[in-house]
Amino acid sequence: MYQGETTLNIGLIHHPVVNKRAEVIGSAVTNLDIHDIARTARTYGVGHYFISTPFEDQQQLVKQLLDHWQTGHGATYNPARREALGIVRIATSLHEMTDALTDYYQREPLLVATSARVQDNTIGYRTLGDKIHMGEPVLLLFGTAHGLAPEILEQTDATLPPIVGGTQYNHLSVRSASSIIIDRLLGS
Repeated sequence: MYQGETTLNIGLIHHPVVNKRAEVIGSAVTNLDIHDIARTARTYGVGHYFISTPFEDQQQLVKQLLDHWQTGHGATYNPARREALGIVRIATSLHEMTDALTDYYQREPLLVATSARVQDNTIGYRTLGDKIHMGEPVLLLFGTAHGLAPEILEQTDATLPPIVGGTQYNHLSVRSASSIIIDRLLGS
């Protein structure tokens, strides 16, 4: 644990997610998602930030990026980036993430999804924030593309309400959504 670490952990799922036609797909890892979400997560004390993809070429891309910023030239060029990326972990699946966190906390984390649509198992931001502040381990899942696939949503214990911006348009980037949600849960 590092100073200020909370029991909130996040997972960015690249497969299985859905496309705009609600078909299950795998999406590509993006450099900006890795960097920007890690910076937000580290700022607020997120314990672990998992990038989940079963695709070996995508895992290798993440590993190369992390190596550059952890041990390569980037580590000395930008120590703040090195620190933020220090919480990033590569995972192949939701199961691998929950196993890692169960080992870390010695109990299973509460699995919470995010979605742009209201789900049946909604939990409020305040309620979830209170659970985190009381020390309950939480794995908060973010979907890439057009969101988490039904098979992921079915495995979760709860889902946070959608972010409502006051218009009918509701398609934030995962970087923006994660920043808003993490602030709602851990911000002062």
